[in-house]
Amino acid sequence: MTDNRAHSGEIGTPERLAMNRTGSFDWDLDTGMIDVDEAGLLVFGVAPGTFDSRPGTLVHRLDEEERVRLEGVIKEALTSGRTSYAARFRIALDDGSPQWTHVQARILRDAEGRAHRIVGIVRDATFEVTHSEFVLELERRRQRQTNMVERTTQALSRAVTVDDVTAALTGPGGLARLGADGFALGLVENGSLNIIALSGDSLDVLEDLRVRRLERGMPLAETVLSGRPLFSSSFQELIRDYPALAPYAGQLRFRAAAYLPLVAQARTLGGMALFYRDRMAFSADERNLSLGLAAIVAQSLQRAILFDEERELATGLQAAMLPRRIPAVEGGEIAVRYHSAWSGRQVGGDWYDVVPLPKSRVGIVVGDVQGHDTHAAAIMGQLRIALRAYAGEGHAPSTVLARASRFLAELDTERFATCTYAQVDLDTGTVRVVRAGHLGPLIRHTDGRVGQPKVPGGLPLGVASVFGDEEFPETRLDLVPGETLVMCTDGLVEEPGADIGVGITALERAVSSGPPGAEALADHLSERFWERWGAGDDVALLVLRRSPDPGTPRAPRIHQYIHQADPQGLSEARAVVRRALRDWGLREFADDAELVTGELLGNVLLHTEGGAVLTLEVVPEPVRRVRLAVQDRSSAWPRRRTPGEAATGGRGLLLLDALALRWGVEPRGEGKAVWCEIGPPASKR
Repeated sequence: MTDNRAHSGEIGTPERLAMNRTGSFDWDLDTGMIDVDEAGLLVFGVAPGTFDSRPGTLVHRLDEEERVRLEGVIKEALTSGRTSYAARFRIALDDGSPQWTHVQARILRDAEGRAHRIVGIVRDATFEVTHSEFVLELERRRQRQTNMVERTTQALSRAVTVDDVTAALTGPGGLARLGADGFALGLVENGSLNIIALSGDSLDVLEDLRVRRLERGMPLAETVLSGRPLFSSSFQELIRDYPALAPYAGQLRFRAAAYLPLVAQARTLGGMALFYRDRMAFSADERNLSLGLAAIVAQSLQRAILFDEERELATGLQAAMLPRRIPAVEGGEIAVRYHSAWSGRQVGGDWYDVVPLPKSRVGIVVGDVQGHDTHAAAIMGQLRIALRAYAGEGHAPSTVLARASRFLAELDTERFATCTYAQVDLDTGTVRVVRAGHLGPLIRHTDGRVGQPKVPGGLPLGVASVFGDEEFPETRLDLVPGETLVMCTDGLVEEPGADIGVGITALERAVSSGPPGAEALADHLSERFWERWGAGDDVALLVLRRSPDPGTPRAPRIHQYIHQADPQGLSEARAVVRRALRDWGLREFADDAELVTGELLGNVLLHTEGGAVLTLEVVPEPVRRVRLAVQDRSSAWPRRRTPGEAATGGRGLLLLDALALRWGVEPRGEGKAVWCEIGPPASKR
């Protein structure tokens, strides 16, 4: 090789050396011999004095794959009729390092197009190729770093709470976004460094280090205390500096680690560690990238910590506004559930309450103040107390809501509220319900059916008083023993992007399929719906069940309420009677009892305003017989008539005379009950 030096006597640059390593060749295809100048031979790594002018000698340093590829390029150029070709290939030098060689050739052909000679140049293109690869690799590396920052920033931009931050960093794709194989995150709390997140294979061995006093001796604590990052490419060196890590060294499958302080607005929040399996060193760019990621995490954590503190204050205020305990009620059970929204500052609007009332009654209410903030929580607390006071004074439900509406309108606020309030007498099962722009209740019957009673409503509280329309119609419902009343706020049934009717239908199905007890049913509904909708809104849920009345094993009893507007209620009641008598061993009386049930219920549903309560029981003495009663709210007693041959009615009492041992009518509260007994003939008694 020539000593390529500049005129100043200094060694030339790699670019100049590469430019000077250029030779030429002349290949006679007829004789098969090739003439290469001295510079060209040096490019091929062939000593000038040893070359025998054979092409095979020229390319003996090429490995088989490269030789086949070069021969393919030449053959394709010759057979295709082309007049030139170019190729790059690698040659192994004496020291084993690869050299990239570039050849450009022109094919000379005779008048008939036959190739007979190839002339060209050959040059060392190693610097050119490697420099290009270096630039491409550098660009790829920078793109990876940019992607890491962008993806981490994007993931953390949606994080609101500290739990959200840890989920973004340790959940699916978290380690890939950070470009690491393991991750640990610690926060400074009350003089301790609490590890709140660990992610990565083998890091579970550090579980016993989750909470430690913030003192020197461990690399992450050292980083937090000093505020300086620590980069280690060897765990063995790290253990020499921090012997406390020695017990874990054999179980950690990492070779390198970066310990980074998390600092935001001159406050050290904690530290994070990134672990790597294969890395041997940290370049300047990689160190800067790690510090940039730490800054992004620190800013997100600062926002999340502030939000958690504010939300804890707001939820504490809200919890203080809600009842601390629910009073026990005689004749039934009540369960309540409350769930705060998961996102934003959505706390404060919804509430529930249970109010003991005179004459052994109980008032129940669920409501929702407009808005999701601390102001809504404050308004809710005041309104709940006011409504509780009005209810406790014994006012009618419509009066309670009218006064509560005026109270809200007089407050210095533009907020309104919706609610449903009911007074329940568990002795008689009477429920008086009023609504103010809120969802009505659901009733689960003893056979599992769920009904949505028609409960007319008034305007929301506050709005009603502003518009001078404080009419809140009162609706009477009846709960038979074993039936359940369910009241909730709209957060339980509102599915994002869907009509609220979809959620109400789903709630009806869930109430029907749930367990009968109030507490168990409340758990069933809350778990099912808060998971389904995501609980993006506050939710208040109240479940009241009237105690069942099964009678005794010898004298069983069932109750069934039939709504006047329920077209299937009559046929279902007949089926209930037949099934019950079969289960009680009185199958022989099922036909008569079913016929009488249809007649008595049909009279109520046709000739009165309101539903009916069916009671079926066994009277055990002196012999077992069936007693059936139908109660309604009408004060008009049935009277015997003599129907004509073409009459379509008037035969009900005649039917009772024919099928029942005895029957009668007796007053019940605001209405009456028609009863009858069916059993063995009197002669057998």
